[in-house]
Amino acid sequence: MSANSQPKSIVKLVASLLATGVGMFAFAVFVMPPIYDVFCDITGLNGKTEGRYSATEATPVDEKRTVKVQFIAKNNETMPWQFQPVTSEIRVHPGEPTLVSYYAKNPTQADMVGQAIPSLVPFAATRYFHKTECFCFNSQPLAAGEEAELVLQFIVDPELPEHINTLTLAYTVFDITGTAEPRLEVSTSAGQ
Repeated sequence: MSANSQPKSIVKLVASLLATGVGMFAFAVFVMPPIYDVFCDITGLNGKTEGRYSATEATPVDEKRTVKVQFIAKNNETMPWQFQPVTSEIRVHPGEPTLVSYYAKNPTQADMVGQAIPSLVPFAATRYFHKTECFCFNSQPLAAGEEAELVLQFIVDPELPEHINTLTLAYTVFDITGTAEPRLEVSTSAGQ
């Protein structure tokens, strides 16, 4: 190899490595999320539930049918909280408002903020599971050593297909302390 061809081959190698890196980044940011969403739709994995539900009229309760709802709690690997459902399983009548709760405790010596992300399986049921109140709608600040009961109120839509008789609602709680807005402290002192 001549002295002139070696720098050209290094420049060519660096350019191809940079192009590969940019291509991998673009693939990960722009291509993978839609592919992942389609994968989740097909397999029923990571069934994202809808946001807050507000009934426009009273939902009729189907007293002839019950649906088993299972509750699961999981911590992200960096989240040290104790987090678990108070009740792991219940039976509900579709259309009946139901209230359950999760228990959370911050066992650390530091104030933390957590955010719960829901997932429901089977995926086909996500449009029939309506949360009217949920701790997942907001971040959950807990002081060092503080514990809390986190409330979830939901309705299973009576239109839930008959072949679906078990729903599993899983929450994964993440530590968002570094990215959460600071908690506003209310001063009770006069003149401040």
